Amino acid sequence: MGKLLLTGVDGNLGQLTADVLLTLEPVENLIFCGYSEESLKKYAEKGIETHVTNFNNPDGLAEAFKGADALALISMPFVGAKRQNAHKNAVDAAKAAGVKQIIYTSLVNADDETNPSVEKKDHIYTEKYIQEVGLDYQFMRNSQYAEAMVTNYFTYAHMNAPLTNSQGDGLMAYISRKDCAKALAYALHRSNEFHQKVWNINGLELMTISTFCAIGDVSTGNHVPFVNVTDEENYQIWDAMGVPRTTDGVFQKDSEAPFSSDGMVTFAQAIREGKMDIHTKDFTILTGDTPISVRYMFDHQEEFQIGERHSQDK
Repeated sequence: MGKLLLTGVDGNLGQLTADVLLTLEPVENLIFCGYSEESLKKYAEKGIETHVTNFNNPDGLAEAFKGADALALISMPFVGAKRQNAHKNAVDAAKAAGVKQIIYTSLVNADDETNPSVEKKDHIYTEKYIQEVGLDYQFMRNSQYAEAMVTNYFTYAHMNAPLTNSQGDGLMAYISRKDCAKALAYALHRSNEFHQKVWNINGLELMTISTFCAIGDVSTGNHVPFVNVTDEENYQIWDAMGVPRTTDGVFQKDSEAPFSSDGMVTFAQAIREGKMDIHTKDFTILTGDTPISVRYMFDHQEEFQIGERHSQDK
């Protein structure tokens, strides 16, 4: 039997996934890939096979992937043609290396052509390409990270201002990034059980952002109401905070919004238009656990902040 390979262990989701995998698999069954020797050092010291990989450059990728039966491909931290090409390089290398299955971190409702999220375009491209080359797959269509909105809530709480964006009364089953990592680890761990499988990795319940804020208020004692604005006004808010519009821009160190505003505004539009209101029990079916509640995340908010951008592009 081949090994289980995890990419992106230098990133936030990758590190969390690695931690879970190490509770499920012996180190001799694992291969970890990341951008630098430094990010891989602690895993190599445990006896895990490690490889430095840069998906923007196909050279050496197939060699790094050799010996793996299943590969967890965590989507790259940039958007557009560059990400699509990086994912293509990784998929081509997996095919050449004899990998049987790719487990890809996608987005809820990625295959809906009417979904306006700019992120969605890269995800459906990658899903379709994996299918076209004939590889087995599991697609992890994740709902929005709750941590992003917990951090956003406290940004506005510190300003004594209402949380403001353009998602209106749209519904989202907010899920912790920790749960997305757990689901990815279990999908890799159980890769011989599931084939051509699409998972919707959703949180405990659907809710509006107004409800999300109300839960935060009860937990923290703050008062952060929600105010809806237009998409253009939403862009202007992020512009004023110094957030780049695309992932080609400059991200401020320690920013409380480590994403591009194009991604966030079109995501809000998708929520507002009801394109993200999917709720399933897939997380529980896959992991045997119950998703972490939004209330728990606010009650333990120091453990559920979005954090810095860890993955480094070259």
